[in-house]
Amino acid sequence: MEISAREKNILILAAAVAVIFAISSGLPALRDFYQLRQENIEGVQIDISREQRLIEDMLVWRERRVEVETKAQQLETQIFSGATIPIIEANIQRVLSQHARDSGITVASTRLADRLETAGWLMISQEMSFRTSEDGNTIEFLEKLENSTPKLRVTDFNLSRSRNQYSGSITVVGFARSEGLATAVANSR
Repeated sequence: MEISAREKNILILAAAVAVIFAISSGLPALRDFYQLRQENIEGVQIDISREQRLIEDMLVWRERRVEVETKAQQLETQIFSGATIPIIEANIQRVLSQHARDSGITVASTRLADRLETAGWLMISQEMSFRTSEDGNTIEFLEKLENSTPKLRVTDFNLSRSRNQYSGSITVVGFARSEGLATAVANSR
């Protein structure tokens, strides 16, 4: 069976139409597939950069958390603690008197402590009168207060000299958390 020239032309034309049809319908599908693949690649790259940024941020936030926790621990050592306000007041008075004795200062008198409570904190103010024969003792006393733990902050200081003796007064404040102490105050009064 032989194919005539006319049949051959028809077959060539049919093959050309089939190729054109395949190209015209296959090329857009191929282009859509390529575009979808590119979008997926870009999405993965965005996800990777987001994850890297989150990892970097996590490290920064972890460092900040460690810094804050360290600072909180340092601040915690600077405040007084106790079960009741009178115990905290006694602790402040004891620390103040101990620093005075260690510095060679004689405690003449102490007043009752004043307290102020606000926003979960308790500020206790303690005044003390003292005597010493050497002016250097007062400097040593102030240095001990500056370096004290828990921290006592000097709010008022007076010193006068009469003959061979120095006398003065000092007011210091100490801080404590007031959480749980308010009920102890109400029960003790």
